[in-house]
Amino acid sequence: MSIEPLRVVFVVESGTDVRLVEGLADRCELTVVARHIPSGREISQPTSAGFHRVDGPASFIAFAWFVFRWLVRARSHTDAIVLQGYGLAALAGNLAARCINRPATMLVCSPVEAYYACRKVDPTLRRFRPLEATAISILARLNARFAQRYVVLSHYLMMVVRTHGATCPIEVVPVYGVDTALFSPARQTRAEIRGHLGLPVDPALIFFSSRIAPEKDPDTLLGALALLRREGRDVRVLHLSGGHEEFVRRARAAGLESAVIAQDAVPPFTALAEWYRAADVCVQASREEGLGFSPLEALACGVPVVAADVGGLRDTIRDGDTGWTYRPGDASSLAHALRAALDNPDEGRRRAVRGRELVLRAYDREGVFAAFLTTIDPHHRTPVLSQVEDRVAAG
Repeated sequence: MSIEPLRVVFVVESGTDVRLVEGLADRCELTVVARHIPSGREISQPTSAGFHRVDGPASFIAFAWFVFRWLVRARSHTDAIVLQGYGLAALAGNLAARCINRPATMLVCSPVEAYYACRKVDPTLRRFRPLEATAISILARLNARFAQRYVVLSHYLMMVVRTHGATCPIEVVPVYGVDTALFSPARQTRAEIRGHLGLPVDPALIFFSSRIAPEKDPDTLLGALALLRREGRDVRVLHLSGGHEEFVRRARAAGLESAVIAQDAVPPFTALAEWYRAADVCVQASREEGLGFSPLEALACGVPVVAADVGGLRDTIRDGDTGWTYRPGDASSLAHALRAALDNPDEGRRRAVRGRELVLRAYDREGVFAAFLTTIDPHHRTPVLSQVEDRVAAG
């Protein structure tokens, strides 16, 4: 049976991940309406996926007005609208969707208020402003009033959205998921992989790929690294992100520059999986977290994970089962967890196997996108998606 592709408009206010864009572009007729970010990237990495892109103004207010007018004009070519977050553009999109009678889904990937509050602890890059915090809270509640449906990445984010006063349906769908065929256990030794990547063979390597932001807590990781090195351990951090220069600056200030291997983010395709496999352990250092995909990708590659016991990470990293956890912001607690992971490789492998089982069961890319499209599609066009679900069940 022939099915017309779902025509989806994805409104992006603050940048989005290339994996989400490519996943949607592969499965529907996609238009991305993105706010211009002068000093950043609207889409995290370059992509060759086939989709239509519309760039809007950089101003948040101007972009919201742009989104409202664009959606109204494009109503005859739109089947479903996906709105990133719960900011001003999402509110404009919700209002436009009601005006043109189109289904709109709010995609919530992070607890914006909690992330913003982290600026009180780490104001290095962005200063906390009470007026902005109040505006975020007001917009969250206004969006909850006009929203038709939410998709959130974790049960923690479901709770966050409920506190906004949302009464509409809320679905937990961890888009964009993990490509478990690509992110899979190593077939070579760790030494061989490191040799191919030009990494030192002997040190214990801690993989850390989070962007440098107040909610990501790189300083606690550096504090734990200092504790481990004072014990005489040859431990180094392998850091891949667009903020790697800031991470090196902080390491230098802590006297740890020689213990850091840092470079720009690696596109999340074949090459990135190899960098995970080169590591002894992956760390997700966070003060707040919506879900956290780096730990899931690491587990899919068979790499043990240490993560902060916070937010959406509690959905995936369970101490004693799928990884090790530590108290957020506590360098001593993180160092203790890292010692346990590095000194007990057999236990690390056991927990990583359990973690990969979890990823295959609940976070596999194909199953996740099938669930997402079923949620946002007003006509529930399942014949095509059922084939995807059958492949996931068979795998």
